[in-house]
Amino acid sequence: MRLLVLFALVFSFISQPAMAQGIRTLRDAEFENFLHRISDPIFAAGGLRPEDVQIYIVDDTNLNAFYAGGQAIFIHTGLILQTDNVDQVIGVIAHEAGHMIAGHVQRFDEALKPATSLSILGLVLGAAAIAAGAPEAGMGLITGGQGVAQRSVLKFRRVQEASADQAAIQFLKDTEMSGRGLLEIFEKFRYQELLTAPNIDPYVLTHPLSGERIANVEQRMKASPYWEKPTDPVLQAQYNRIKAKLQGYIWPASSTLGQYPPSNKSIPARYARIYAYNKALEWDKAMAEADSLIAEIPDDPYFHEIKGQILLENGHVEQSLPHLERAAQLAPTEPLILTLYAQALVAKDEPETDRLAMPILEKSVRIDPYNSFGWYQLAIIYTRNEEPALANLATAERYMLQRNPGRAAMHASQALEGLRPGTPKWLRAQDIRQAAGVEIEQSANRRR
Repeated sequence: MRLLVLFALVFSFISQPAMAQGIRTLRDAEFENFLHRISDPIFAAGGLRPEDVQIYIVDDTNLNAFYAGGQAIFIHTGLILQTDNVDQVIGVIAHEAGHMIAGHVQRFDEALKPATSLSILGLVLGAAAIAAGAPEAGMGLITGGQGVAQRSVLKFRRVQEASADQAAIQFLKDTEMSGRGLLEIFEKFRYQELLTAPNIDPYVLTHPLSGERIANVEQRMKASPYWEKPTDPVLQAQYNRIKAKLQGYIWPASSTLGQYPPSNKSIPARYARIYAYNKALEWDKAMAEADSLIAEIPDDPYFHEIKGQILLENGHVEQSLPHLERAAQLAPTEPLILTLYAQALVAKDEPETDRLAMPILEKSVRIDPYNSFGWYQLAIIYTRNEEPALANLATAERYMLQRNPGRAAMHASQALEGLRPGTPKWLRAQDIRQAAGVEIEQSANRRR
């Protein structure tokens, strides 16, 4: 895992904005692998191709996840930090899959059309009342029309939430999972509601009140033949690792060491302490914990990754290479691990290591074309190898991912000058230039 800020705070997570909303997301090979492992059966049960679904990790400690359109689900780090077991996480993902498969975001205009009509009607009647000499009544009609419109939209959203709950129950049954975890999440929400707003008006909520949701789903969940099925111990062990890793990354070092004191020799505890010691600049202790994990499970790619990352970000490039190479060998299809290994090779700045890095980076961005740091490293290699057209194409890819269409268009145009017309890379440069041009035009129209 890696982060873009100080290495002492982040050595394994890559942090980057997601999409145009400016959401801050984290990227980590192990975390993403875990989320897909628990989610892919749900997606398949809903008739989707799991490999087509993107899962984004949002750097937000609130207990939440959401679907925003297309085939992408956003999982808050708080969903891991504030849950108690893997079944709860699976339950939430099943709910969001329900939204995705039903196309709820795409159908939202069904709620907006009548709501807009109600709002406009309120404006028209209000303006007429004001013109007739009744300003107070007119303003009441205007605000009243807006309130009715808002309630119309919120009612539509509550219906969608209830629909997603029912879909989640079916997905869990189809994958032979208990619905207990989802029910426990509803109980958590109900507890939060009691603490924050005991007298909240249900008609101004986008979600049904949790007590109502529990009543609507509990009987059907308990009727499932898998209600009493215990939590999968393998998935729970992975969840425990991910949660400890995330706590070590997010929490202050003192909090992590309080939760996972040195007397705790479990794998999650040692994993969390690596982060705590790294933050506290106690690198010898961090390395000792990493060595103990590698000694216990020598073929775990993520333990080699974390040791290599610490060494690399502390300037020990040569010593990092064996561990990052081993991680890449153990996880040959993990693009973030491949990129990290290539980064160490690029840092050597030698022709031999550059030749090794190039195919690794090309493989990495082929597997994961959304890896902007991979494209950046590839542009460096192409530049050193005196291939400016390919360097410009890689840079254009990076700027498109970073939502900078102006620079993307410029580098795509420069790439086209040096690429052979009609080749796949030439066609790709054309596509980028055209897509960037559309974004530039749309941005100009919005400013006007």
